[in-house]
Amino acid sequence: MTTALITGSTAGIGAAFARRLAADGHNLVLVARDTKRLQEQATELHDRHGIEAEVLTADLATDDGIEAVATRVSDRRDPVDLLINNAGFGNKGRFLEVSMADELTMLKVHCEAVLRLTAAATGAMRERGRGGVVNVASVAAFVPRGTYGASKAWVVQFTQGAARDLAGSGVRLMALCPGFVRTEFHQRAGMGTDNIPGWMWLDADKLVAAALADLARGKSLSIPDPRYKALMGLVKVTPRGLLGGITSRTGRKYGPQ
Repeated sequence: MTTALITGSTAGIGAAFARRLAADGHNLVLVARDTKRLQEQATELHDRHGIEAEVLTADLATDDGIEAVATRVSDRRDPVDLLINNAGFGNKGRFLEVSMADELTMLKVHCEAVLRLTAAATGAMRERGRGGVVNVASVAAFVPRGTYGASKAWVVQFTQGAARDLAGSGVRLMALCPGFVRTEFHQRAGMGTDNIPGWMWLDADKLVAAALADLARGKSLSIPDPRYKALMGLVKVTPRGLLGGITSRTGRKYGPQ
């Protein structure tokens, strides 16, 4: 049995990855900040699927939290075969309306933690000649929309670059770029969602199934839904100046309220 480590495992996309991987027979290392929720999740997955579920409480906005997870993914005696870097959050407000401390915390979680954990995991995986990393980004990576989009653009560029550098090593890396998914993400950020059209919402379990299929195919970028693939196709051919105005207006319409 292989082992997968999932950050931000207790809700949303992370929880969907945990359910699917446990159902497929993978042992899990579940990472989040809330120990009680982690223990409840681990017990449920163990009882339902008969897998081993280890709990690791860590705050990836801190050096100690990042180092604790990096130590676990680089463990040669109890290896992690698949890393899902899913932990993340959103800030409510436009640039200069969000405190600098909150902006820097976002970069710590979305960029520094992803960099350090990916490096720790792939170093051990390359020695074994096998392994995989999924770094959860967003379709926001492809449009000019503030620090969140910028951080996710970094995730995409970093992941695809690292995937090229590790080609032929047996280690696969993929950036996952979902659109709107029904999770706790918007509630935690204090963002309203009533004005987001129903067709824009994705199901987390279907998203995960599509993402794992793309990883198995060797893709370095996954946009796991035809609707968003079509939208991102339009983004590619739209002039950046015009795109900035459109995304600013749609961000006000569909973003934080």
